[in-house]
Amino acid sequence: MTALNLTSFDAALKQHYTSDMVKRMTYQDNPFHALVPKMTMFGGKNLPIPIIYGNPQGRSATFSTAQTNKVAGKYTDFVLTRAKDYGLCSIDGETIDASKGDKNAFMEAMATEIDGTFESVTRSLATAEYRNGSGAIGQIGSASTVYITLADTEEITNFEVGMVLVASTAAGGGSVKQTASVDNSATVVAVDRDNGILTMSVAYDSFGSNDWAANDYLFVQGDYDAKVKGLDAWIPATMPTSGDSFFGVDRSSDTRLAGLRKDISSMPLEEGLIDGAKRVQREGGNPTHCFMSYNRYGVLEKSLGSKVQYVDLMSDVGIGFRGIKLNTSKGAVTVIADQNCPDTVAWMLQLNVWKLYSLGEAPKMLMHDGNRVLRESSEDGVEVRTGYYAQLGCRAPGWNIRLKLA
Repeated sequence: MTALNLTSFDAALKQHYTSDMVKRMTYQDNPFHALVPKMTMFGGKNLPIPIIYGNPQGRSATFSTAQTNKVAGKYTDFVLTRAKDYGLCSIDGETIDASKGDKNAFMEAMATEIDGTFESVTRSLATAEYRNGSGAIGQIGSASTVYITLADTEEITNFEVGMVLVASTAAGGGSVKQTASVDNSATVVAVDRDNGILTMSVAYDSFGSNDWAANDYLFVQGDYDAKVKGLDAWIPATMPTSGDSFFGVDRSSDTRLAGLRKDISSMPLEEGLIDGAKRVQREGGNPTHCFMSYNRYGVLEKSLGSKVQYVDLMSDVGIGFRGIKLNTSKGAVTVIADQNCPDTVAWMLQLNVWKLYSLGEAPKMLMHDGNRVLRESSEDGVEVRTGYYAQLGCRAPGWNIRLKLA
C-alpha cells in the first residue's frame, strides 16, 4: 500500500481546484462579483485609471471671445492600489494518517475545509465590493448582555459562528475600540438569522470605558480600513467636499468624479428605479444593471405582479442569474438580487465601466513556492492558504447612481 503524502495530494488539489472550478464555486451566489468585468494582471506598484471629466472650453460664437476664454480640458486619474485578504485552513495529522491508502477519503475531508475557506474569502470580497473599504459588515442596533441585534437585520448574512469581531464608532477613518492598546474583541458563538441577532462570547458592555454601544460598526478583526474600496466608496452617500482624496483625486469639483445619488425612499420602487435611470441617462450614461437586496427585489417583483418580465444572465463560466427587466428610454436595465447588497440602497450601474483589477485570480490559492499544501511548523498538520490582491475600479463614475431606499 502506498501512503498518501503531500506531493501526491498536491497533485490531487491541482486537478480539483482548476481556475474554472474555483470561479464556478466563488461566483455561485455573488452576482455582482460574478458579472463585473475582471482584469487579473494588476502588477506593479499601482494602476492609474485616466479620467476625462471636462472638455476644453475655448468656444464662443465670437472668435476673439473663444480665443480669450480658452480653458484646457479637465483630466485626472485614480491611482489604484491593491487591498489584501487571506483565508487559511488546516487539517491535522491524525486525519492524514487515518486516510492513508484512501485518497478519496482524504480529498473529501480536505476539500470540505478548502471549499469553506474559499467561500469565506469570496464573501469577504463580494461584501466589500458594495462597501466603502472600512471593512464594516454591520452596525449594532441594540444590545443586551451577550446579545447584539443588528440595525439592519438583512446584514445577518455577513456573520458566521467563530468570527472574531471588533467595534468602532466610525465606519472607517478612525480606530477600533481598545483597552491598553489591545483590541476589544468578541467571538460570535451563535447566529439568529430569523431576527438578526448575534450571540457573543462576552457581553457588549464588558470593556469598561470602551464598551460597545448602539450605532457602533462591527468588523472582523484585522479588517479595519483594509478592504477593497467598493461601490459605497466610489459613489458615496453625500458628494465629497473640498480636500477629499480618493486614490489621489479631489472629487469635489465635479459630481462625475463621485457618481450620482438620488433618494427614492418615498416613491414606489419601480418609479424610483425609472427616475434613477433617467438621471444617469441625462449625464450621458446607459445603465445596464441594478443590484439590490433580496428583500427589495421581492418588493419590486410583487409590485409588478403580472407585468414582471424576467431575464437570465450568464457569467463567463456558466453560472446563471435571473433578473427582472426594467424598460427605460435607452434600453433595458436588469435588476438583480444580491445577498451582499445592503437593504437600504440599490446600485444602478453601467457595468462595462467597472472592473475588478487583481494580481492573479481573486480569490485564488496562495502558493508562491509552488506548493498548495504546507506543513505547519508548530502544529501536527498541514495548511492551505487562499486569498487575493485586488481593487475595484471605475473609469466613468458619473454614469452610475446610488439610490437611497430607506
